[in-house]
Amino acid sequence: MQRAGSGAASEIRRRYHERLRDGVTIFTGPGNNGGDGWVVAGELAKNGVAVTVIETAAPSEKSPDAKAARDAASKAVGVSDKAPREGSVIVDALLGTGFVGEPRGAIASAISAINQLRGDGRKVVALDVPSGLDATTGDHSECVMADLTVSFGGIKRGSLLARDCCGEIIAIDIGLDNHLSSAATRDLNRLPALVDAQWVQSRIPHIGYDAHKGSRKHLAILGGGKGMPGAVVLATHSALRSGIGLVRTMVDPENQSAVLAATPSALNASWPGSMSEVESEISKWADALVLGPGLGKTPETKRLVESVLSNTRVPVLLDADALNVFEGERQSLARLLSGRPALLTPHVAEFARLAGADTKTVTANRFDIGVDIARELGATVLLKGSPTVVFAADGGRYVIPRGTAALGTGGSGDLLAGIAGTLLAQTADATVAGCCAAWVHGRAAEFCSYVRGTTLDDILFALPRAWNEPEPAPPPPILAVIPAVAV
Repeated sequence: MQRAGSGAASEIRRRYHERLRDGVTIFTGPGNNGGDGWVVAGELAKNGVAVTVIETAAPSEKSPDAKAARDAASKAVGVSDKAPREGSVIVDALLGTGFVGEPRGAIASAISAINQLRGDGRKVVALDVPSGLDATTGDHSECVMADLTVSFGGIKRGSLLARDCCGEIIAIDIGLDNHLSSAATRDLNRLPALVDAQWVQSRIPHIGYDAHKGSRKHLAILGGGKGMPGAVVLATHSALRSGIGLVRTMVDPENQSAVLAATPSALNASWPGSMSEVESEISKWADALVLGPGLGKTPETKRLVESVLSNTRVPVLLDADALNVFEGERQSLARLLSGRPALLTPHVAEFARLAGADTKTVTANRFDIGVDIARELGATVLLKGSPTVVFAADGGRYVIPRGTAALGTGGSGDLLAGIAGTLLAQTADATVAGCCAAWVHGRAAEFCSYVRGTTLDDILFALPRAWNEPEPAPPPPILAVIPAVAV
């Protein structure tokens, strides 16, 4: 508790130095989260900050550490039972990770007061999780809306599922066994390994000054069923903005002219109609294959997908209808994927079809549900959404909590496919390709200032920044930083 409170107080001082001249108000509850708040109060008071504590309930007998923290700080701070008139920083220390259900009584009134103060222009800092938010599920009826959430020892699942309530999230080291740093964790009770800037930057392949289109690799993109050329166009543009050397698009013959006009930098062909075309245009030419954007779910496209997979062994990314055609046929898909790096990129509904589950079950078990499917298929499964979770065939799990609601539009997954296809061609590692692509895709959306009004063209134009602008590692004791989402 002392480490948690001291770390939070240091971060509050660092971020809100000017605002602290007007004082800080801390709302405390009866449990250990309230104890954390009392430690913050004492630490800030030691540094000359005028602190007022609004105690919604005294520390309970079950929280002796909280009682000790209150006793230690109470002489240096003011205690009140009224909402503050002054103080531009508000600290939420009402409810912690053990809370489930719906806030009631004085706690509910305090949550409402905090949110009203934020509406009046105060900055709100939540300790561990915003009060009223279920730390495991992200469920909430009424919860604190924070500008900053200081999470202790690691980031909670619920915070990643309800990022719009949390503002910016930082995790600080308080001496616990840190689950954020272990990329090899297999414990399903823990959060998957966090993919951050350092993880990505250490794995993106370097492009040398003497690179050419061959060394930057070749990517085939097969999709574009009748009336749906746009998905292949988007995937091609994102691949070209991700450093691929050469792209060959393969679409329904009636879409060739439209795709050629929209992507003059790419080679252009129709769907392969013979084994020799599969061999010459994919097997002998491509370093990776993206299969599915805009393909369409028809008997013809299923035969095409099965034929291509049966007669190639290049690394492959399957998206959209290339997955939908295998609804209820996972064993057949596993046989076709065998012997190659494979990345599957379903959204929740596509995953549900593949797994034979309903979408509510998939959403409720987002962090764990792909483990068995990935092992069964011998493939990496990237479950798109908020947050994106990647499941490796060896049981590894990774979470990528980046991006904004600007990605919630038709064609966004096609951009991701082009980014991931490029990395799959350049690394032949499906897990690295999926994790890095999801992070870059999300970061590009974050560089767009708005959600309403942002288009996929804006995200495409932001990709060079997402690839190239460094994101420095956070200084100790901060373990991780997740930016606030644009709303």
